Amino acid sequence: MTPTPVGMRCPECSRERTKVKTIRAADRSRPVVTQALIAINIVAYIVESAGGASLGGGAGGDIITHGGLFGPAIAHQHEYWRIVSSGFLHYSLLHIFFNMFFLYMIGTMLEPAIGGLNFAAIYFASLIAGSFGALLFEPGAVTVGASGACFGVFGALIVVARDRGIPIWQSGLGITLVINLVFSFSVRGISIGGHLGGLIAGFITGYLIVELAEKRRNQPIALISCVFIAAISFVGAIAVAGSHGLTPTGIGFHV
Repeated sequence: MTPTPVGMRCPECSRERTKVKTIRAADRSRPVVTQALIAINIVAYIVESAGGASLGGGAGGDIITHGGLFGPAIAHQHEYWRIVSSGFLHYSLLHIFFNMFFLYMIGTMLEPAIGGLNFAAIYFASLIAGSFGALLFEPGAVTVGASGACFGVFGALIVVARDRGIPIWQSGLGITLVINLVFSFSVRGISIGGHLGGLIAGFITGYLIVELAEKRRNQPIALISCVFIAAISFVGAIAVAGSHGLTPTGIGFHV
């Protein structure tokens, strides 16, 4: 045994360098991207409310009028920013509360596990895919909310958990997914396409991060693949925005 500053160690162990985790290194595990996304959504809702939107729920307000996902406006007026901006707008105070609570719970588990950059790639790819799904199902409805992105992050969490040997059903992830899907299909005013689109994108991008960034240590290719999923979804959203030939009058409001 060899005496060292940390006690008696075997000769082989004493020659090894002990990895020291500093406060700076520990900060990297903080879910800063999750926190930033929540902050952006909250600020957007404050601006939205200042623009005339009701806290109790409603489609009013200049921000929702010009930023909500609406097929005819995208197809006929070429307002393509709606595909992204709609994911940061919310129908009511209760709506943003539930979405941000869900995002916080999932983000604090997933982001430290895969890193902030990978987490951001999954989030935005799922957001755009959610817009694609919403327009595919109901292009004439005004749709807002971060639900598609949240479903995507949750889908990625399931993929990552499964890869790391965490039982999906015993951990509660499986039943949580089932409950959310049942809620999406059974409650009126819920964007089924938005939720499914985000979830599918989350499964795909989560798999890409696991296989390319973690197992093959090729994060650039993983991120490029996520951007590719987002780009396909964006083009698809534009393609289906006017698929029903609707005029810019709208046929409902969905979250």
